[in-house]
Amino acid sequence: MKIRPLQDRVIVQRVKEEEKTKGGLYIPDTAKEKPIEGTVVAVGNGKVAEDGTVRKLDVKEGDRVLFGKYSGTEVKIDGEEHLILREDDILGVIEK
Repeated sequence: MKIRPLQDRVIVQRVKEEEKTKGGLYIPDTAKEKPIEGTVVAVGNGKVAEDGTVRKLDVKEGDRVLFGKYSGTEVKIDGEEHLILREDDILGVIEK
């Protein structure tokens, strides 16, 4: 299934959670925190300004981004969990 977000919304897939600590201890599912980092899967057309022009988003597909812990709406697409966020909810882009 293909999904296209509207306006300034972005679809993000979270990175995989760490299974064990740096010391080698396994982390149980109940103690894991959801990561605040993910990869942009799809972006909307842009935000409509008051004068009617459309401003393109600063992020693009494939960007690795940081977002707030409680930001966005969780959805399942093809059995995988994704987040739908507004561009304002994205804190930054991780550059290599």
